[in-house]
Amino acid sequence: MPIFGEEEPQVVEVHGRALRCLVCEHDTFYKRQAQLHGRLASMFNVEWTAPTCDCAVCSQCGHVHWFFPMQ
Repeated sequence: MPIFGEEEPQVVEVHGRALRCLVCEHDTFYKRQAQLHGRLASMFNVEWTAPTCDCAVCSQCGHVHWFFPMQ
């Protein structure tokens, strides 16, 4: 049973190359997005202004690979 509902893990490419988990070297991932915010944003309740990162969660070991959007 998938850990994220019915979604199936998939191959993720980074700059044209297939990503492999840095921990277990597995090659399929669940895609997610997460916001990066700190204490100051939380204190003033403005987390929505924080940047969003793409995450690839390894479907074998659960290690999260974070990717900050490059402009």
